[in-house]
Parts: sequence; structure tokens; C-alpha cells
Amino acid sequence: MTECPTHGMVLAAGLGRRMRPITDNLPKPLVPLAGKTLLDRALDQLQAVNVSAATVNLHYLGDMIEDHLAARSKPRITFSWETDLLLETGGGVAAALMTLGNNPFYVVNADIAWEDGSHLALNRLAEFWRDDTMDALLLLHPIAQATGYDGAGDYRYDDQGVLTRRRDDATAPYVFCGVQLLHPRLFADAPAGPFSLTRLYDEAEVSGRLFGIVHDGAWHHIGTPAGLAEAEEIFGAIPTTGDDSNGG
Repeated sequence: MTECPTHGMVLAAGLGRRMRPITDNLPKPLVPLAGKTLLDRALDQLQAVNVSAATVNLHYLGDMIEDHLAARSKPRITFSWETDLLLETGGGVAAALMTLGNNPFYVVNADIAWEDGSHLALNRLAEFWRDDTMDALLLLHPIAQATGYDGAGDYRYDDQGVLTRRRDDATAPYVFCGVQLLHPRLFADAPAGPFSLTRLYDEAEVSGRLFGIVHDGAWHHIGTPAGLAEAEEIFGAIPTTGDDSNGG
């Protein structure tokens, strides 16, 4: 990619049921990890690669998230409210498309944490992107090295980075990290209302336009209080770099 993405989105509208009782009165994106909220961690990663505009979707206790981000100036925040109906991952991004520009944009889940390896993971996605062949580029992690994750994996990939979803196979060697680069054209035939992004990945896979790269740093899925405690042990021991402020 000749120009780095300037827009991103953080998926922050989930109910956080598996994180209860921590999320009884706190939205999951505002759960702290090693002194910084999961949401600020995601936004800081976007800011680090010069994303200037970020959309955050809201549903459960969304007012608290709005208040938390009120003082943040970088990146510039736009909120996409899902007041009456939770739209799931795909529906949430589709509803916010008008805020994400006409070029590829990042989408990051708010229930993960990662540390970069040899290079910034978001920059690695941008460098690997090929606009003529890709509609979606996913960051993957080897399940053998993933912490906070006990699933069977999501994808296999070939030496060109082309992805194949696990489906009926017992296991797959890589889990999708919840970090990705998407082109707006991926949503050209998207349905109205709630749907999962996996539906669009499957369509891109059929057309040979679903790709992935493997993350080379630490990655942790934070789905439960036990997973959060495990992440505290891992990420609390990793030295922080740069300013821990809200970018204001």
C-alpha cells in the first residue's frame, strides 16, 4: 500500500457477559489491563500508525465510553450508536461505513491486547496489502502461542497468504486476532441489520480475496475474568513505551 490508512474502527458495543461480574457496571472496553483500558490500548495502537480518525461503536453502557473519551483528541473520535439493536461485528462496521472513508481501514476488537513484534502489526498489514487482489487482510496468531484462547483455531493460509476457514476440520493452526484491514467494497452486498463479519470473510474467501499475515508478537484474548488475570501477568510484565495518556 502506497498510502497508510488514515481511518480505523474499534468494536466496543459488546455486552461483555462472559466478563461478569466485572462488567456488571462497567463496559468491557473500559476494563483496565496493566493500568490502561482495553479501549485506550486499541486507540493507542491506531494512533501509533498515524490513524487520524477512529470510529467507536457503542451499545452497552455507551455513555460511560463517551465520557471516558471526551478528553481524547488523537485520533479524532466518531461514535456510532447501536441504541435499539446490537448489530454484531459486520452490521456494526456496515452501519459506520460513512465515517470510514473510501479506502482500506483498520478494524480492531476491544477484547484483545497485543504487543508488536519486529514491526508495528498495523504497519505490517498496510505493507502487505495489495488493493488489486484483496478485500480483507486479517492478522493471525498461532494457536499454540495464543494466551487467553482455548478454541480450535480459525484459519489455514498458503505461502501467498490466501486464507481458508476451518469449517468442518477439527482444528486450524491460526486464530484470527481481531485485528484487520478491510476495503469498503467488502460491504457492497452486505445485508441490513445484525450479521457477523465472518459472513463477508467467507464471501471474500470464495472469490480468492481473503488474505492473512501472522503476528510476530504477544497476543491475548480477554474473554473472562480468568483471562484478564492471565493477561495482567503477561502484559503487566512488559515494559510500556511512550506516553500512557489519552493523547490529549
